[in-house]
Amino acid sequence: PVISLLGDAINPVLMAGSDQELAFLKAEESLKQDANEENYIWLGRRKAYLQHYHEAIAIFTEAIQMFPNFYRLYRHRGHRYISTRQLDLAIADLKKAAMLIEDIEIEIEEDGIPNKLNQPLSNTQFNIYYHLGLSYYLKGEYENAAKAYEKCMEYSVNDDLLVATVDWYYMTLNRLNEKKKAIKLLDSVHDDMQIIENDSYFKRIKMYKGVLLPDSFLNADKNSSDYDLSLATQGYGVGNWYLLKGDTTQAVNIYQKVLEGNQWAAFGYIAAEADMHKLNALN
Repeated sequence: PVISLLGDAINPVLMAGSDQELAFLKAEESLKQDANEENYIWLGRRKAYLQHYHEAIAIFTEAIQMFPNFYRLYRHRGHRYISTRQLDLAIADLKKAAMLIEDIEIEIEEDGIPNKLNQPLSNTQFNIYYHLGLSYYLKGEYENAAKAYEKCMEYSVNDDLLVATVDWYYMTLNRLNEKKKAIKLLDSVHDDMQIIENDSYFKRIKMYKGVLLPDSFLNADKNSSDYDLSLATQGYGVGNWYLLKGDTTQAVNIYQKVLEGNQWAAFGYIAAEADMHKLNALN
């Protein structure tokens, strides 16, 4: 099991017979034929999509022993250390990835689960700094998080990446009480943006700008296939909004709703755990 930031054991849901399981078996076959860096990455990624995060980490670790300077292995293992709440290990891996990729041009990262346009939007540099910023944010190391997100802005080269970075960077700046800088950051987001997959972040920013009401976020369609993911992402934003306003009671109520969902690997879910942990420590 994975141990949450609140000390609870989380047992992954087995996904036997799924398309992702078939994709994992194909990746396994590819690795048998050629044990190169790329095939190791895909085997680890496919294992992670089955929610077998510890096993995915073991695959990346085995690969790192053979290819110790391949930055993408650290990027992906770092991500899965976040999934398993091992934040110090995530930071170490992502800092290593950042160092190794320093002089390399922006590199598009292929999606394991394609978006509706089947068009990869992110790049490796973005993912390294985005996950590094998140790791620091979850630990409450907001100055380090801000530095990582500032760097991430350089690689936020399309609207989807920009709204994701702005969202977490905005929350980080507020935690640092840099309110003017946080408000100015929101100016980079406007209504004409073409958002393909990060609609929840786009909506959260509209809420921070006062365009959308916070409570409208919690009315996601319960019959929707991504209801729990929307609840985790949008719900955390609303809880954070109330926390910034000083309404801790309402923030806690919303975080608890998020934690009742099943998207325990979603960043909003982990962030709700982190905030609840910090709030519990104050009481």
